[in-house]
Amino acid sequence: MTVDDRFTDEFRQQQVEQGELGTWNEIITGPVSDWATDFSHTEPEYAQHAIEIWADLRGRCPIARTERFGGAWLPTRYEDVAAVAYDTEHFSSRAIIAGNYRPPLSIAPVGGEPPISSDPPFHHDARKLLLPAFTKTKVATQEVTTRAFCHSLIDGFAGRDVVDAAKEYGMHIPIRVIADMLGFPAEDAPRFKGFVEDVLEAINKPLEEREAQGDELFDYLLEQIRDHVENPRDDLTTYLINAELYGEKLEPMHVAGTMGLLLIAGIDTTWSAIGASLWHLAQHPEDRKRLVADPSLRPKAVEEFLRAYAPVTMARLVKEDIEFGGVQMKKEDWVLLPFPAANRDPERFERADEVVIDREVNRHAAFGLGIHRCVGSHLARMELTVALDVWLDRVPEFSLEDPDVVRWSTGQVRGPRVMPLRIG
Repeated sequence: MTVDDRFTDEFRQQQVEQGELGTWNEIITGPVSDWATDFSHTEPEYAQHAIEIWADLRGRCPIARTERFGGAWLPTRYEDVAAVAYDTEHFSSRAIIAGNYRPPLSIAPVGGEPPISSDPPFHHDARKLLLPAFTKTKVATQEVTTRAFCHSLIDGFAGRDVVDAAKEYGMHIPIRVIADMLGFPAEDAPRFKGFVEDVLEAINKPLEEREAQGDELFDYLLEQIRDHVENPRDDLTTYLINAELYGEKLEPMHVAGTMGLLLIAGIDTTWSAIGASLWHLAQHPEDRKRLVADPSLRPKAVEEFLRAYAPVTMARLVKEDIEFGGVQMKKEDWVLLPFPAANRDPERFERADEVVIDREVNRHAAFGLGIHRCVGSHLARMELTVALDVWLDRVPEFSLEDPDVVRWSTGQVRGPRVMPLRIG
């Protein structure tokens, strides 16, 4: 079998096999009656007021329940979130986006987006494959071009009083970085944004629509794979195509799934972190002025923004019926892991609901906990640091144009998606 055959016939066959099984539950949308018994992370109210919702639940119902999505749980205390994250015996990672579709048990331990969807022992080896691409040394080589790109974006704001920092700044930075890493055309940026929204924000759409969206993404990935087979270069896509695990080339769905993971997660998480950090500074002039006047404070501020506005919630599936934290979880229940809620637990952090930009001790969980801690944490830190450095140096004075216009993304990655800022 040639390399090209491997990524055509075999790839398609694996797609068919993975799509044949699984569980599809009723679509349930609409207002939440009680966040303790009927929560939904897909509702706009959750996106806008998640911090207040977590605080309420932490005080009266630490592990919330909903019958939506076929049944799901939402712990809000650091202790409970960490316990699930570290417990790979009772909780599977084969699907990390909670919605109306549960993929078949047969895809474990690899999952659809290895290594984030992989269970032990496969997870360790799949994750190890990616580590060389995300070391501090490797990431540092991208800092110069990232900084130059941020400057070019701000150059484009010349003469304007109002700029949507989410759409016109934060979004473009991780898109450019991840496109360069994967060797994807920069002009495809609008498609990347659509893929992100399809995967993370459109989970309540009918099955047919979600399948069509999935096909569009994998068709695009297959197109890029074919181009890299014909024109190999020094990037992460070529690396994955040629990589070996257990003495054999990676399965086509492994390659495509990992590419999809890096594309989606690499964009949305950092986009959200940049936007949330600027959102905070736009409303807290005392913090903004300190960071403008004293750049040496910025590394601590970056860690505090990651703690206070951590964007990512992961999901697990319960392997077997289990009693956990005083509740009875059933096999195949979803368990959401809101790392942002854990980061605001007053039992774990002093002044948990305050943003302390010079916080000294900050062992936050923004990049996850347990074996699935984000492999791209160094890259995300670099992008967030550079994005804030350039913005604060070039745009030292800014504020929200209209707080009521700001819109936060729904789903499991939370960050500003519409955020007009007044400059000066």
